[in-house]
Amino acid sequence: MSGRIQKVDTQGPELRESCETGNMEKRQKIKKEKKDFRQVTVEDCHLPENFKEEKDQKCKKSGGKYSLSSGCMKNQKIQPGQKPFTCSVCGKGFSQSANLVVHQRIHTGEKPFECHECGKAFIQSANLVVHQRIHTGQKPYVCAKCGKAFTQSSNLTVHQKIHSLEKTFKCSECEKAFSYSSQLARHQKVHITEKCYECNECGKTFTRSSNLIVHQRIHTGEKPFACNDCGKAFTQSANLIVHQRSHTGEKPYECKECGKAFSCFSHLIVHQRIHTAEKPYDCSECGKAFSQLSCLIVHQRIHSGDLPYVCNECGKAFTCSSYLLIHQRIHNGEKPYTCNECGKAFRQRSSLTVHQRTHTGEKPYECEKCGAAFISNSHLMRHHRTHLVE
Repeated sequence: MSGRIQKVDTQGPELRESCETGNMEKRQKIKKEKKDFRQVTVEDCHLPENFKEEKDQKCKKSGGKYSLSSGCMKNQKIQPGQKPFTCSVCGKGFSQSANLVVHQRIHTGEKPFECHECGKAFIQSANLVVHQRIHTGQKPYVCAKCGKAFTQSSNLTVHQKIHSLEKTFKCSECEKAFSYSSQLARHQKVHITEKCYECNECGKTFTRSSNLIVHQRIHTGEKPFACNDCGKAFTQSANLIVHQRSHTGEKPYECKECGKAFSCFSHLIVHQRIHTAEKPYDCSECGKAFSQLSCLIVHQRIHSGDLPYVCNECGKAFTCSSYLLIHQRIHNGEKPYTCNECGKAFRQRSSLTVHQRTHTGEKPYECEKCGAAFISNSHLMRHHRTHLVE
């Protein structure tokens, strides 16, 4: 199965616009960026000694500085697997100088390809092309089954598995197959029988001693990794690293579909399922699927009747801790979400979002029968009843 793919203009929208408007200055800037890919010099790269020596013998006329696009560099045949162009910052190697130029922008922060609509910048022109589809609404990759369209071919490929139920991820132990790698990883845990490291407190077992050590901190309360900024402590260094990004504002994991960035890679993976419609976690009772395992666990409590989160004030119980937290604000009067326009405060962020539409005039929920629009889905549902009476 394959989606319908439209050919994308390889020049990019900036160059095309420049040609149409006669903006020569902008056109020259873009050409210079493309030229930079070809004009990295040997002095800018860390080349293996034998590679450099070979250049010295064949290209002495250049005086020790050579353009990688020059004839003398072309004469040097790069063997398969050879990566003579090395980043001086992190040591990563590349077989082509152009790839090194792009990579080095990660260290320098240079983003020469800027969106003329919103000003967002990118290190590669290809990323800009994909981003601009947010503004144009262009989705050239279309699912032949349901007609759903995507801005990237990779998202279409993931989406198509929903229809084909293609199970490409096979378990090496029992040959059982799955549509998603996350499902396979979860399944493979049933085969792990050898767990040598057991917790003396609760009896939980682990395949690695390091995992047991981290687990035991739940019982001891030990949190050896503390944040220098706020003093908050963690049981694992990885959790501290993610937390510190809340102070620095660093969000290194960016969604190529919509540009939204995250401080944690796992959060990006979950977010991307909004675009791909992937829901790998199925309820065994009713078949309802979810994009997150935590959502499935909460949902399953509807079937089991399990309400583990109980309010100390009134005894009301909930399936999810976040529901309890919101409920407790009724008792303590806490309203942490305040409107910048009028100062009105709310217990829930969603209530603030709906309220803010009274200021912006936004009414995203529209009646299909009469075209009337509303600020919230609940208002639309109430309006629908007027048509039923008719």
